Amino acid sequence: MSIEKGKYLTKEEIISIPIFTDINISDDGENVAFVKKTTDWEDNKYRFHTWIYENKNNKSFPITSEKVDSTSPLWSPDSKRLAYLSAVGEGDKKKNQIFIKDVNGYSGIQVTNEKEGVNRFKWSPDGEGFYFISKEPLDKKIKRRNEVYGDFEHVDKEYQYSTLFYIDISEGLQKNNTVHNIPKDFREEDENDKSVACELINGNDFEIRSFDISPNNEKIVFMATPTPNMEDFDEGDLYTFDVKTKKIAKMNKKEIIGGNIVFSPDGSKICFTKSINEKECYRNNIDDSMLEIYNLETGEAIHPLEEFDSSIRPVRWIEKGILVVWQEKTKYLFGILDESGDLEVLSEKEDVFCMNASITKDSNHIAYIKATSKETFEVYLDHEKITNESRVFENKIMSKKEVISWTSSDGLEVEGVLSTPYELDYSKKHPLLVVIHGGPTWASFPIPAVMNRAYPIEEFVEKGFIVLEPNYRGSSGYGDEFLKANYKKLGLGDYDDVISGVDKLIEDGLVDKERVGVMGWSQGGYISAFCTAYSDRFKAVSVGAGISNWLTYYVNTDIHQFTRMFLGDNPWNDPKIYAETSPMTYIKSACTPTLIQHGEKDTRVPTPNAYELYQGLRDMGVETELVIFKGMGHGANKPGLHRAIMKQNLMWFSHYILGESLEGFRE
Repeated sequence: MSIEKGKYLTKEEIISIPIFTDINISDDGENVAFVKKTTDWEDNKYRFHTWIYENKNNKSFPITSEKVDSTSPLWSPDSKRLAYLSAVGEGDKKKNQIFIKDVNGYSGIQVTNEKEGVNRFKWSPDGEGFYFISKEPLDKKIKRRNEVYGDFEHVDKEYQYSTLFYIDISEGLQKNNTVHNIPKDFREEDENDKSVACELINGNDFEIRSFDISPNNEKIVFMATPTPNMEDFDEGDLYTFDVKTKKIAKMNKKEIIGGNIVFSPDGSKICFTKSINEKECYRNNIDDSMLEIYNLETGEAIHPLEEFDSSIRPVRWIEKGILVVWQEKTKYLFGILDESGDLEVLSEKEDVFCMNASITKDSNHIAYIKATSKETFEVYLDHEKITNESRVFENKIMSKKEVISWTSSDGLEVEGVLSTPYELDYSKKHPLLVVIHGGPTWASFPIPAVMNRAYPIEEFVEKGFIVLEPNYRGSSGYGDEFLKANYKKLGLGDYDDVISGVDKLIEDGLVDKERVGVMGWSQGGYISAFCTAYSDRFKAVSVGAGISNWLTYYVNTDIHQFTRMFLGDNPWNDPKIYAETSPMTYIKSACTPTLIQHGEKDTRVPTPNAYELYQGLRDMGVETELVIFKGMGHGANKPGLHRAIMKQNLMWFSHYILGESLEGFRE
């Protein structure tokens, strides 16, 4: 796609900017593997390809072709082979399998052949095989029942559990080579579905979520929940598995475990993240967490960062210490932590966003993915940039981003990211758009808007808007008390944080109070729905996948515990709090033109929330438009859908705030 010089980035250009995700550096420091997400406009798909950067040759290349995705790259312990996941099969039977590639030789060769695919995997410490998680096959009794009566399920009673397997690489290669060399019409029935992997831990009694293997290959520690149900996520327990005896032992840890589990180099300890909040308040919120180091031999537990008031997760434990990544307000940083609690920051402290990092065993080399306010995500090796996706910004005008702060009505200090035209005229009052992030345990960051593909911030700014992205109460990175400030204050507290930020900009003389709009997706959509029903302060609203009625949401969502975590109880025991925090309670006062965008297949915030708000607004005589995106879940997964969502929002706010035409809105 050609870039138009001297202009702000268009929605199409934003969607086309690649994003880097997974990253892994070989222990010899010679090669870096990373995943690059690109946009395929022709097929209306996002492509994920694993790339290898060769340090000695200073060059990068993808290991799969345009139509074949690859993800989750991991270098072997000897740094000579790269393993990754790539999908095999046709249609609904297409599943991720483990492939390996020799750094100096053969291309990707398939190792596993699991009917349900591979969810996650790790090299065995000796490099001879893989430990991996896969779903167990559908129960034969259920398959037979479906054949006799038709397909149905007993809700919350029938699950496909995750199981931990081990596969020897040589056996896997031999099996796949044998199958591929037999003509299809000569193969035995289901020959291609037979697995040579060894089942280690059967998930009939629990759902395995994460795991790690001790360096001596003798012990596995894993976190499991009672069922795959999302509601059981806050009931996780840690277990040990003896590789030789096959015995499983529960560790009786009562905290909520989340994120990675990493072994110490000598295999005697593990480090993991646990929630520090009480059950009725954000119990399963791992964004509000602390690190624990647990001695498997003595049972002793220490918390090296007990006073560290921010979300943090371990990445790898090496001799020098534990590589950790944490959020600090509007920055993501990484560093090395030792057991005494000393934390060496390896990333820049200013203007930085680094969520992914990988370090060599000897700590001599580190690779990471970083974005700044002036550059999109790039890959770095030993603090030197090895990619150049930010070239898209050359000869383009970019919005200016800064972090501002204000005080909410109850005295809470709130921050937000303000995007303004490159040359802002401070003598004029500007129209304002408020873009609210989801979560709520997430945040907005002062980086190019490549992650926000619902709202075309650069095109908004080009039209003369200034854009505020508030990190309202409940946002991550601001500490425990800030997270809990949202408890039983959803909607009302959120609204105060948003409107007090708007008022601050009005008082500063930057904003025309008669030209303010608000929008958001998911939790941001809920807050936007609350704004449209509760307030007359806005001239236009857009609600993306938002909650309109907590009771409706509670009985339809796939995460019922989410509601109880924020509101304290279920609607039958405390109907008052559900009413006070629901936008529909205030629908009779609604008066703001509202665009509602929702995915047809959204299980997180099901469509009854959209239809309820839509009908309520119509009955109140409020101008409203409901757009249901067919086949879409909680968020768009196709560039064309992102483009449509952005286009509709750009036209909606340009019409109701700037007076532009809505012609072509439904095209």
